[in-house]
Amino acid sequence: MTDTAFAIDATLARAVADWRRDLASVRRVSPKTVEAYGRDLDQFLAFLSGHLGGTLSLDDLKTLRAADFRAFMAARRAEGVGSRSIARGLSGIKSFFAHCERQGLVASEALALVRGPKKPQSLPKAMTVTEARATLDATETLEDRPWVAARDTAVIALLYGAGLRIAEALSVTRKALDADSLRVAGKGGKTRLVPLIAPVRHAVEAYLALCPFALDADAPIFRGVRGAPLSPRLIQLRLEQVRGALGLPPSATPHALRHSFATHLLGNGGDLRAIQELLGHASLSTTQIYTKVDTERLLEAYRAAHPRA
Repeated sequence: MTDTAFAIDATLARAVADWRRDLASVRRVSPKTVEAYGRDLDQFLAFLSGHLGGTLSLDDLKTLRAADFRAFMAARRAEGVGSRSIARGLSGIKSFFAHCERQGLVASEALALVRGPKKPQSLPKAMTVTEARATLDATETLEDRPWVAARDTAVIALLYGAGLRIAEALSVTRKALDADSLRVAGKGGKTRLVPLIAPVRHAVEAYLALCPFALDADAPIFRGVRGAPLSPRLIQLRLEQVRGALGLPPSATPHALRHSFATHLLGNGGDLRAIQELLGHASLSTTQIYTKVDTERLLEAYRAAHPRA
């Protein structure tokens, strides 16, 4: 919750608490999203408190017009808040009003007329196939301790070869590796099955054969040098080291390997819907950004190679 000061009556406070519980337990939204949405709603209610004056109630929300929501967005813009944050804030507010409408408390016709600001769309920075392979090779040569080199190589293999987020890769357990496909718990507690191709499985098995620690079936397999679960920061530092050795740009991060997984699959004829499932995206529109990445790479190759480009 934010420390922004405002006053609401007991009925509105109950509606806010019910909405937050619904997000967490029924809709199974991630804790970070629940926190962010709660903060966004608090900012809106604080704005309304000054905008309308006095203690806010559900009756106040019933009288809101589209102009009131637009005034809030304009105020946020005047504070220097970017389009992406304003759009996310509007999503949180719409979620609350939709919940209230389902409960028969407040209608949200006015809010339905409000469009969020256009978000700047930045394309994911994918590596080339050569860069991704070189990253895997360099990881092994930059570390003197064989088991640590095998560990970091296995993590990077999961990022590029299975398209995992770094947190997902570091959560892999021995039990999860028993099947042909890896069961991954992604954002919002959603699970998906990801096939482990032979090179990725071999990299993980090579690490397990060298790992000096006893590993429980349900515990994360990747460990730091003292036996604690591996920190994502260590993999980020390893990638920084690899970037320096190979002369790669700053965009060559752990998450760039996941982007590369999707982009290279698409470039080799992968089905967009299948890639959506492999990445664990809730919406196909999120995955469709990779079609633009692939087109951009094609245009770059054309411009570099065509004599008239």
